[in-house]
Amino acid sequence: MASTLSLLKLPILPTIIKTRQSASTLKHVPFPSISAKLDIVPTQQKQQLSLDHDQTINTLKHTSLSLTAITLPFLLDTKDALAAGGEFGIFEGRTFALIHPIVLGGLFFYTLYAGYLGWQWRRVRTIQNDINELKKQLKPAPVTPDGKSLESSPPSPLELQIQKLTEERKELIKGSYRDKHFNAGSILLGFGVFEAVGGGLNTWLRTGKLFPGPHLFAGAGITVLWALAAALVPPMQKGSETARNLHIALNTLNVLLFVWQIPTGFDIVLKVFEFTKWP
Repeated sequence: MASTLSLLKLPILPTIIKTRQSASTLKHVPFPSISAKLDIVPTQQKQQLSLDHDQTINTLKHTSLSLTAITLPFLLDTKDALAAGGEFGIFEGRTFALIHPIVLGGLFFYTLYAGYLGWQWRRVRTIQNDINELKKQLKPAPVTPDGKSLESSPPSPLELQIQKLTEERKELIKGSYRDKHFNAGSILLGFGVFEAVGGGLNTWLRTGKLFPGPHLFAGAGITVLWALAAALVPPMQKGSETARNLHIALNTLNVLLFVWQIPTGFDIVLKVFEFTKWP
């Protein structure tokens, strides 16, 4: 937008205006053969030529003023927003530098939420195993010789526990934790990888280089763990318990690395405020 406005200041603009005026004038000048015969230009036609000329100049003036009003805020002190050489403009400023820590901070809490959903879905599957084990411990109810059950006695503590777990499982199923966990993982993978790459790219735009260190290496490790955990989903859907346990282990390590990222990331944010300016 700034480069568009700067074109209005180039010396070539008057030439363009004159060319357009000439083209507009040619539309109204009579053919040479007719002018030669009549040897006169009607007064009404002269007035029309003058009116078209004034309208062209006024249109250009209004266009120039409108572009100036729109782009003026972006032209004032643009160098203050640049942290490096200024080749990438506003992409080197503080606004874009803060997108990475804000998004990743949100993804950290979203990771914990996705882990909660995954644990609840695991609980749906494992609670049925607990119920089955408890049922194996129940003693057969006494019956008469002809197969009829005797008078019902109060439920035993074991039966009460089975009823409790059964009700809990029904409530967990209503929560649709399987679908919620899958959707949360997909969002986490997509936005996480996108912003992990975007954070390194933004550092390069601002400084012209990357800084090998704990934050960079831990961030790369988190991105790889996201991909590996997602790759285990197909065998998990087929019932592989090994894949499920490995999925949980990878995501646990992911959370630990994420926690480690917080202090190192905070130090980088302080440097962003120190070496950059708005926008």
